Amino acid sequence: MEDPVQLKEEGNKYFQSNEYGQAIQCYSKALKLITDKKMQAVLYRNRSACYLKQDNYVQAAADASKAIDVDASDIKALFRRCQALEKLGKLDQAYKDVQRCATLEPKNRTFLETLHRLGTNIQEKLHVQFSTDSRVHKMFEILLDKNSEKEKREKAANNLIVLGREDAGAEQIFQNNGVNLLMQLIESKDPEMILSAIRTLSGMCTGHRARATAIVHLVGINKICSIMAVDNEEIALAACNLLQNIVDSLTGEDKKAHGKQEALVLDTKKDLKIITTHLLDMLVSKKVSGHGRDQALNLLNKNIPRYDLKNKDNSKSLFVVDAGLKKILKVLGQVPELPNCLPLTPNTRLNASVLVNKLYDDLRCDPERDNFRIICEEYITGSFDPKDMEKNLHAIQTVSGILQGPFDLGNKLLSLQGVMEMMVALTGSENEVDQLVAVEALIHASTKLSRASFIITNGVSLLKDIYKKTKNEKIKIRALVGLCKLGSAGGTDYALRQFAEGSTDKLAKQCRKWLCNPSLDIQTRKWAVEGLAYLTLDADVKDEFVEDEQSLKAMFELSKTSDKTILYSVATTLVNCTNSYDVKEVIPEMVQLAKFSKQHVPEQHPKDKKDFVEKRVKRLLKADVISALSCMVKADNSILTDQTKEQLSRVFLALCEDPKDRGIIVAQGGGKAMIPLALEGTDVGKIKASHGLAKIAAVSNPDIAFPGERVYEVVRPLVSLLNTERDGIQNFEALLALTNLSGKNDKLRQKIIKEKALPEIENYMFENHEQIRQAATECMCNLALNKEVKERFMAEGNDRLKLIILLCGEEDEVKLQRAAAGTLAMLTGAEKKLCHKMTEVTTQWMEILQRLCLSEDLQVQHRGVVIAYNLINADKELAKKLVESEMLEILTVIGKQADVPNKQHIINAAREALVKCLDYGFIKTVS
Repeated sequence: MEDPVQLKEEGNKYFQSNEYGQAIQCYSKALKLITDKKMQAVLYRNRSACYLKQDNYVQAAADASKAIDVDASDIKALFRRCQALEKLGKLDQAYKDVQRCATLEPKNRTFLETLHRLGTNIQEKLHVQFSTDSRVHKMFEILLDKNSEKEKREKAANNLIVLGREDAGAEQIFQNNGVNLLMQLIESKDPEMILSAIRTLSGMCTGHRARATAIVHLVGINKICSIMAVDNEEIALAACNLLQNIVDSLTGEDKKAHGKQEALVLDTKKDLKIITTHLLDMLVSKKVSGHGRDQALNLLNKNIPRYDLKNKDNSKSLFVVDAGLKKILKVLGQVPELPNCLPLTPNTRLNASVLVNKLYDDLRCDPERDNFRIICEEYITGSFDPKDMEKNLHAIQTVSGILQGPFDLGNKLLSLQGVMEMMVALTGSENEVDQLVAVEALIHASTKLSRASFIITNGVSLLKDIYKKTKNEKIKIRALVGLCKLGSAGGTDYALRQFAEGSTDKLAKQCRKWLCNPSLDIQTRKWAVEGLAYLTLDADVKDEFVEDEQSLKAMFELSKTSDKTILYSVATTLVNCTNSYDVKEVIPEMVQLAKFSKQHVPEQHPKDKKDFVEKRVKRLLKADVISALSCMVKADNSILTDQTKEQLSRVFLALCEDPKDRGIIVAQGGGKAMIPLALEGTDVGKIKASHGLAKIAAVSNPDIAFPGERVYEVVRPLVSLLNTERDGIQNFEALLALTNLSGKNDKLRQKIIKEKALPEIENYMFENHEQIRQAATECMCNLALNKEVKERFMAEGNDRLKLIILLCGEEDEVKLQRAAAGTLAMLTGAEKKLCHKMTEVTTQWMEILQRLCLSEDLQVQHRGVVIAYNLINADKELAKKLVESEMLEILTVIGKQADVPNKQHIINAAREALVKCLDYGFIKTVS
């Protein structure tokens, strides 16, 4: 049987050698074997010390308490419990323990210092608690008193919002029955009070899973959704933000560390499913306002489809398809002109189309897509009724909505028996609403050339008849857009025109006339832009359009309105005007081959040549296109789709092409506007926006182009252009931009390194292309100021320094030589170790250094002389090597020159090197 005394001694030895786990085992074994209370107290006290070392404060306090139970004056146990309780945040209990210690040993400095520190901490904590507590109560008193002055109430409401955003304030509001008091404010029917209450709740839910869960259950998802349903855009948006913050906290998407309170929350999936179900129910409720419906669609758009398709779990989308697709289709099928239509905004149906598209894209296999299609088919065919024209209208309107979302699915639905026939029949109806719905459906159906050719033969005559006969402007303009769309089916191909010469010009003039007519409603004028989005594929049309400043400004004003359904049309029109769409490269040999085989060869319009495009860009900038684009980018709406972002990115890049225009773009806030486009959207869109940022960042002062912290957001897009899959001009301009940024401060240099740009920059220093190699070396020259970069050069087993020295010898490429010599001057000036390493990595170092010092280029010569000075200054042995070579003669010749302003910095550097040699005693002065 083991001896408890021996086990205690072993435990003490383990403790002294920092093996706390082993010590705990020994003490625990001894405790099981011993019955003597005093001995037990010693073991508990010792084990408490081990737990303290392991940061296991709960167990440390428990063991110390057991020792104190035996002897209330055990000073070591008291102090250990004090330390553990302090770490657990129980300052008042820790204070009592150390107070007892100080009473037992009044002269012990450790006890006295701890007593003073804890006393101060407790006072601070009480002060914070009391002040926050009293502030919260004071705010609620003012807000709930109906006799309070309006100004006082508004100030109190704003203070409450601020408190809700602080963790201490949020907790105080929560602990002091604040949620119920906030609900009283919501019931007050005062919009300002309702907004304040929602925003306070929103702050309380942010980044705190336990509190968010509690608030969901106290307030109720049903109540939050009913607040979001009110016909007040600001309140609907605030309630939407509250729900989004709750969802982020429950899913962990807020990216915050939830700490200990994470363990308190049960599985959140049930709450998330209830939220989704309530949002789907809101879509079809007549009690929900248009703004509320929009926000419900925005929340579904943001939270249901996967962010990353690498994540294989698309269960949220499958749940929405099964439980709510028919509800979304009902929103798509709404006809605003009919009396029983659900409350909508101009954005609602397009929001629903975007959601249908995202859900369809989120499906992973054919059976899932087939199920989706079958639900749509059953919904549409189930709506057809020969006796009820209103049902038929809803069916066609639903198809029209799907065609604006997943087009392939829409195409399949068009081929359903009776759909196309119904569309054509409705265009011939006497009823204006029937015509409206049918014409819109025809427009959306004629996106593909093959489908357009079918409609050209069947529907053009109908559209022309409607256009000529109808007196309703709404129908007339839609019929015109249908004709515009069909007229542009040949795209930019000059030879593939659908209509006779001059017809597209006439259509465009009519669209511009409507666009500039302020007496028409926004929806009608929006369709004029839709028409121009197709017609501006014709170079004559786009040339005339950009010359018409009134039309341009009218379009830009429309893009800033609350109707965001216009965004894609405006973006597409601008893409056409700037020729920033993708153009397939025409290979002359392939053209000859195509002609020989009697195949059609695309032709470029004479006005699509470079000089015409440049003139159009200047006209757009003059018409203030940047402020319109900046406003469009800010649209916090699911209608700002990735495709729209891509179009905007294309336009920005085209506008940045001429360096002379970049100052105007920066002055009007174009640099800031491009950042979100470079970070989110399609891969093509992100690359285009990143390239635009590179063009701006390469020639602008970063402090002006990207004020404040925004400059750090620019780094990642620029680094993405260094990828070998990008083309040479993108690599080159990204390197120029990074060179400019890295010259600003070390925080930016650190950010560039953090984004893993160094290996890419080093790769481009080996590039065959002269300008890319030079740009990469210039960038490295600026980065060489960073500590981490210097360490990379000092590290053994790499040729980084050797490469820089060899690049210094590239006399045929002066700019490259300047950059390499600048980098070497920086490195050797900063680290003496690199001065020694320079002489070891290549035998050519002396020859290259001499050639630098004899260079005709003054910048190269200056850098060469500085490197020579750095070597001499670093070490007496290195200085001796230089003095014994021709280097001494070169420095003497330079140093003896008469003072010349343009060469003074070189002469001074040479003289400083010679003075250092003089100090070493290698040379003597000659009187």
